[in-house]
Amino acid sequence: MVSAKDLETTLDFVRAEADGSAEGIFGPASLTWRIDREAIVFLGAGRALLLQLAHPWVAAAIAEHSRTFADPIGRFHRTFDIVFSMVFGSLDKALASARQLHRRHTMIVGRMPETVGPFAAGSRYCANDVAALRWVHATLVETALIVHDLVLPPFSVEEREQYWAESRLFGSLFGLTPEDLPADWASFAAYNEAMARSDTLSVSTAARDVATQILSGGRPWLRPPRWYRAQTARMLPERLRAGFGFAFDEQDYRAADSALKWIRRVYPRLPDRLRYVGPYQEAQARLEGRSQPDWMTRCLNRAWIGRPLMDDRNT
Repeated sequence: MVSAKDLETTLDFVRAEADGSAEGIFGPASLTWRIDREAIVFLGAGRALLLQLAHPWVAAAIAEHSRTFADPIGRFHRTFDIVFSMVFGSLDKALASARQLHRRHTMIVGRMPETVGPFAAGSRYCANDVAALRWVHATLVETALIVHDLVLPPFSVEEREQYWAESRLFGSLFGLTPEDLPADWASFAAYNEAMARSDTLSVSTAARDVATQILSGGRPWLRPPRWYRAQTARMLPERLRAGFGFAFDEQDYRAADSALKWIRRVYPRLPDRLRYVGPYQEAQARLEGRSQPDWMTRCLNRAWIGRPLMDDRNT
C-alpha cells in the first residue's frame, strides 16, 4: 500500500528533481512533453484502458466504483485533467494533482466478486496497491511511446532510456519509489513482456463487460469507429485480445491499415495549434509569462479536460 506518508516522501523526491516552479516536473526540454503534447497519443487510449482492465483488481474497481457508464465524457475529462496536470502543470499544480489522485484511490477498495487468475473471490483489492499502480503506470508509459513511434519518427535507444528515466519520476507522482520500478528501458520492456504472459493479467467478466460497453457501445453516439476498434485490438497481446473476445475480420484490419496510412501522411503536416493538446499550449503560455492562454487554447482545454484552464492560478 502507498500511504499518504509514503506519497509525501516520493513527492519530496519529485520536488528536488523537478525542472522548475513554473516549468513543472519535466519542462519543455523533456521527452515526456515531446510525447504527451501530441494529440495522436489518444490513438492508444483504448489499448491502455484494456491493458488496465486485464488486471482483475482494476476491472473490479472500475466496475464497482467508476462512473464510466453513467458519465463517460466526465470520466475522460477527469482522467486527462489529472494526467495533463501532472505532466504540464506548474510544480504546485502537479503535486496537488498527485495528492488528489491518491485521495481518490484511497476510497477505491473492495472484494473480488469472482476468482480470476491468482485473485480469489472475496479477496481484497485496493487502488493504492504498489503492484496495481506499477501496472497502470506501465500501460500509460508504454502505450504513449508505441503510438508515438507508430505515427512519428521513432525514438532512438538513447531517447528511450531518457524517456524511461523521466517516466520513473512520473511514477513518483503515484507514490512509487525508484525501487518499485524497473531500473532501465530493457528491464521495463522485460516487465511488460512478463506481465503479458502472466496469469496476473486475466480478463474477467467485469473486464469484458466494461470493454464491450466502451468499444461496442451502450451509447452508439460515443462508439469508436470501426478502424479504431480494430487498431486497438491489434495493439494488444494476442492472449489478451482473445480473452476480451474480440472478433475482427480481414476487412476490419484493412480499415485500420487504411486509417493509419492516412494518419501518417496527414498528421505530421498539421499546424502545431491543432497537433498539440491544450494543456501543453497552456504550459507554453505560462512559460512565456502570459497570464492566460488564448481563446483557442481554452477551447482545446475544454475538449481535453472539460474546462478552459488547467492551472487555476491563471484565472
